[in-house]
Amino acid sequence: MTLPDLTMNDVLRPEWRVSPRVHAFVTTRNGGVSLPPFGTWRDGVDGPGGLNLGKKSGDDLALVEENRARVLRLTGLDEAAWLSQVHGATVVSADDALAAAKRGELPVQADASVTDRAGTLCVVMIADCMPVLLCDPQGRAVGAAHAGWRGLAAAVVENTAQRVASLAGTDMSALHAYLGPCIGRDAFEVGPDVRDAFMKGVGGAQRDEVASAFDDHPVNAGKYLADLPSLARLRLAQLGVTQVTGGDHCTVTQRERFYSYRRDRETGRMAAMIWLADDIGAL
Repeated sequence: MTLPDLTMNDVLRPEWRVSPRVHAFVTTRNGGVSLPPFGTWRDGVDGPGGLNLGKKSGDDLALVEENRARVLRLTGLDEAAWLSQVHGATVVSADDALAAAKRGELPVQADASVTDRAGTLCVVMIADCMPVLLCDPQGRAVGAAHAGWRGLAAAVVENTAQRVASLAGTDMSALHAYLGPCIGRDAFEVGPDVRDAFMKGVGGAQRDEVASAFDDHPVNAGKYLADLPSLARLRLAQLGVTQVTGGDHCTVTQRERFYSYRRDRETGRMAAMIWLADDIGAL
């Protein structure tokens, strides 16, 4: 069976007003060739055509490679700076990650990458954790961060913003940010350790703002429902970053659009990608 190729209708694009040099999108579970349980989900039925990009997900590697090739064709680029993500706060140069791959080395361990070079594709994979894409509005530098709660609490967004701003030669307050799909507040049950990780060292009005991102669980005593996008916005606001969009898609509840590890356990991986183009025409 021949499955239709990936198109821009299968991905999400940031709604931000920045230089046309900046290109970015986040994949969904649709537009690929993977089979159930990594396939599509429509009207309560598993089907073929999933765009799983995770090599360690248990999927057929040949199908994952075809999915990755489809994504690259959509970008118009030949390669991407794939990372080995470890839920940390390390940021690397996407150009260095690509160079290591060309030398035949294993993917660099990091949870974010940045670049100021046209044609270098920064990418992070997700399946509930939140991707944060960053750029300066003049299109001089971009970055992608994988921000689950551990990375977010460890300052992966702040570290990435600092690197992007440095490459662009601007203040962090000038940056634009896009929060991609992630586990939503109503689905993200956490323990007090997660809340404590964000409350640690925070005082005054900021403490109240952080606390407001955690609701007492309506059923499970001692548990909370956490709002990752709100926590990211608070951290970006501390940097002076106010041009923030996205954060309105839940990977758990929107089953027809997204993979979710929390929901399914055996599942695929999506990707958030950002790069600079020499050609400023529309993607």
